[in-house]
Formats: sequence, structure tokens, C-alpha cells
Amino acid sequence: MNNEENESIWAKAIPFKEQVQIFKRLMGFVKKFKFEMLIALIGAFLVSVINMALPFGLQYFLDNFLIKQSATVQIIVFAGFMYALGSILKAAIQFTYEYFFALGSEKSLERVRVELYQKLHRLGMRYFDQNPAGSIVSRVTNDTMTLSNFLAVLASVVISFFSIISALVAMFMTNTTAGFLMLLFLPIMLFIIWLYSQKSSKLYRNYRERLSRINTNLNESIEGVSLIQQFKQEERMENEFENENGALMRTRFNMIKVNSLLLSPLTSLLYSIALSVSLMYFGFPLQKTFVPAGIVYAFSQYISQFFNPISTMMDQMTLFQDGIVAGKRIFNILDDTQYEPQQNAEKGLTINKGKIEFKHVSFSYDGKNEILHDINFTVNPGETLGIVGHTGSGKSSIINVMMRFYDFHKGQILIDGVDIKKYPKEELRKKLGLVLQEPFMFYGDIVSNIRLYNKNITDEQIKKAAETVQADRFIEEMPGKYHAKVMENGVELSQGERQLISFARTLVTDPKILVLDEATANVDTETETMIQKGLKTLRKGRTTLAIAHRLSTIADADQIIVLDKGRIVEKGTHDELLAKKGYYYKLYTLQNSEGKE
Repeated sequence: MNNEENESIWAKAIPFKEQVQIFKRLMGFVKKFKFEMLIALIGAFLVSVINMALPFGLQYFLDNFLIKQSATVQIIVFAGFMYALGSILKAAIQFTYEYFFALGSEKSLERVRVELYQKLHRLGMRYFDQNPAGSIVSRVTNDTMTLSNFLAVLASVVISFFSIISALVAMFMTNTTAGFLMLLFLPIMLFIIWLYSQKSSKLYRNYRERLSRINTNLNESIEGVSLIQQFKQEERMENEFENENGALMRTRFNMIKVNSLLLSPLTSLLYSIALSVSLMYFGFPLQKTFVPAGIVYAFSQYISQFFNPISTMMDQMTLFQDGIVAGKRIFNILDDTQYEPQQNAEKGLTINKGKIEFKHVSFSYDGKNEILHDINFTVNPGETLGIVGHTGSGKSSIINVMMRFYDFHKGQILIDGVDIKKYPKEELRKKLGLVLQEPFMFYGDIVSNIRLYNKNITDEQIKKAAETVQADRFIEEMPGKYHAKVMENGVELSQGERQLISFARTLVTDPKILVLDEATANVDTETETMIQKGLKTLRKGRTTLAIAHRLSTIADADQIIVLDKGRIVEKGTHDELLAKKGYYYKLYTLQNSEGKE
């Protein structure tokens, strides 16, 4: 999907019905913390009752004592004491419900982040192929933080609701006709809220997506900074960022315009009109009886209590809409069905020998264009299978389907005669060891990068694995040795050193099947020699699948398959394939001639 198509989607408002559904789902997270929210709701209700009682008390004091000049010192002191007591009680309850609302909100936010993080680790590789890392990070960080503001708004809405209802009840109890006059303003306010939700949702949606694109741009710029500087692409990257940032700024300007028109200024205007209407009604010459000053004062206070919460709600509608849009983006991840391939696991199944069989396996990444076509081969326990072919021939796709990163749609893969889909995922991850061409190093130290937080692996096992793959030579020379600090992605280590650590990481788990995806393609000859020595030990007693860029590294393989456009075009040992003088022979001859040059 191109940028123009994306932006046309962003420009659409989220329908009101969908906003309600998103709100209900967000409330599902809040419901898990009922105790905190119940205490908060009770507190909010009590505050609204006190807000209604305090003006009523003052009205009674004004009309029955102050105006009639019958108030004694004791009555004045008592009235002042009761008003102060009510205000102190209100403050205490207000602190309590705000605390519990905040507590429930933070717990809800933590739950959202955990579920989102867990879901990301259940999604298949296809999802991450189609979504930039920066966009995903933006949803986990920025969007979830927006939900925190959204839940704070929710607390304000609940409090405002109680306040509005109590104010309406108090107005009707004070003067029914005047109460009906004020009630006429409610539909107007509801219409403004509806109009704002329609206008703002598309703006906030656009804003969130543009923010996500900026994060993606930043992520790529930081990760690829050496490449950018190498090819003098700084100006182009700066222009791209400036364009994205400018578009984000224009979206913010549009949001400010809508907020300035439909929020606080409009509600303040309606409040002033409502107050004027009430004063005109109470002071109208045709009133049959004189309206006491206390009633006018109390009613004006109730009008304030009616409109102030609405004004507060309108001011916070920006955060509410932002939260709805953020919720939609989060639910897009939670609702995504691109799960990693599912296993029909049978309990007790274990991989003991490591025999691998591919039977008529075909595979497509997009469901339309086949990458693998009718793949058939067998690797007996302890044997090594070499996989060779040009770029795009399907070598890594064989590894992807066998590791269950992607699901194949035709054929069958067997391990020890059992369909691979019947093994528990934990058993596959335990018995299949993968070494990639580009190993990833985590921030920490050497030990943690080999152990990968598996508490069952001892320091002795780590050192033995490192010695086996020849990694101990450079580790012992580092400051701190096995506890030497490793920066993000191992930037201070050479490609060969990272690869050796990756070998040790795989070996220490003692896999039954070893999978090498061009594991020595990016290392120098000296390091490759070290790795090959380690590999001979590593392959003993293990079934090995090795994708090879340098054909010399798999010359001793028990069997080699040659791929071209997703099909096996040749099969045999190194000597047998050379004797055929076919596709493999051409590849081998080409590499040797390049090496001599």
C-alpha cells in the first residue's frame, strides 16, 4: 500500500459507532480492576452530593437568617463551621477518588502494555515483514501513553457526569421552570460533542499515523547512520524528515483550529447565555412573587456546576479523541490474525534422532506467488545437507518453513517420521538450533548473550561451548572476559566475533538438528577457518542443514541440493555434482575462478 492510499485512509473519521465499540473494549481493561474503580465512583458520587448540598445550605442561611437579619453569632459561626466542614470533607473524598482512579488507570495501562507485548511475540514473521519496526515501537510506547491520558479523561467524565446530574436535580428542586430552561441547553451541548468527535477523530488519526512515520524515519536513520554517511545521504534524509515533520505540524495546526472553535470558547459562550437567561427569568417583571436572593445565588451556582464540568469535558475531548485513535491502533495489533504457525501438538513427542524429510513441499509468502515448488529430500540422522543456489532461489525459505517461522500450504515435513506440526513448539525450539548470517547481539555481556536468560545453562557449559567454536580465544582477551560488556547489537565486536558468539549460543542448548543460514558468508578467511574447525565438532552427532554461499564450506556434506527458482535442479555429493558438470559445477567453477583472480 503506497503513501497516498495510506493518507486517504487516515483522512477518514472513525465512525461514531466504531468509537463506541473501541471505548467499550478499553473499558474491558478497566473492569479488571473493579475495586479501585468502585471506590473512585463512590467518591465521585459523594463529591457531587456535597456540591449540591453546599449551595443549598448557603441559600437556606441567606433566605432564612441573613436577609431577615435574625442570624445570631452562634448561627453564623455554626453555618461557617458546617460549610468549612463540608469543604474539608469534599477535599478528602476528592483526594481519595482521584488516587484510586489514578491507581486503576495505571494498572489498566500496565495490562494493555503487557497484552500488547505478548501479542507481538505471538505474531508470525509475516507481520514484521509488512510493518516497520518504528511504527510498532510507536504503538507500544506513544499510543499506550496516550491511553494513560485517556483513562484520566475517563475519570473526569465520570465525575462530570455526576456533577451535571446533581446540578440538574438541584436546579429542578430550586425552580422547576428555570430548570427546564437550563435543560434546553443539554441537546446543544450533546450536538457539539458529536460534531467535535466527527471532526477531530480523522485529525487525530492522521496525527497518530504521521507520528508513527516519523518514528519509523528516526529508527531507520539511527540504525543506518553509517550507511547514510558513507553514501552522503544526509541531505536526502534531512529533507524526508523535514517533510514528515512539516506534515505533522500542519496536522497539529488543523487540530488547534478545531479545538479552538468547538471546545472551551463555545462552552463558555453557552454558559454566559444560560446565566443571562436565568437572571432574566428570575428578574422578569411578570414574576408573581419576589424571588429571594438565596435562590438566585444557589441557582447561579448550580448553573456553574452544570456548565463547568461540560467545559472541562470539552477541553479534555482532545485527549479523549486521541485515546480513541490510539485504542484503534492498539486493537489493530491485538486483533491481527497473522499468528506464527500453529502446532497440533501431541504431548510426549520428542525429537531423538533428527531425521528430516521434505515431501512435496510448496510454499508462498503471500499466498499467490510460490517460492518453493514440490521440494523433496531426506537427511538421515547425523548427516549434513548442503543447500546452494543463486540469491532468491529459495534457500532461506526452506529454513523458514522447517523452523516454523512460516506455514507451508502443500506437502509434509517429517522429523523422525512424525509430522513437524505435531511437535510442541517448545520441543522444536529446543531441538532445532539456528545460526543466522547476521547474528543479533543483546545489550548486556558475553555470558548473557550466550545463555539468553536460560537459568538451566551453567557458566561451565557456556565456557565449554565457547571453546568448542573457538570463541574463547578473543573472549579471554577482552576486559572482563565472559562478563565483558556488549553494547546494542554488539557494535564493538567484529562480524566474526559476533558469529562465533552466535555459534556458542546455539551449541550450548545442545540441539539435535543444526541449521546454518550462510553462517560464514560475512567473515574473513582466518575467522572462517576458526569457525570451520568449530563446526566439525558442532556437527558431530547432529543432523545439519547448511545454506552455503562459499561452496568449499560444504564440500564434505553427505548430500547437496541445488536450487533454482524454488525447485531442486540437482542432488548429490560434492564429487557427484562436479562430475555431472551441470548447475553446481558452473557455480563452483565460477567461485574458484573469482578466487584465483
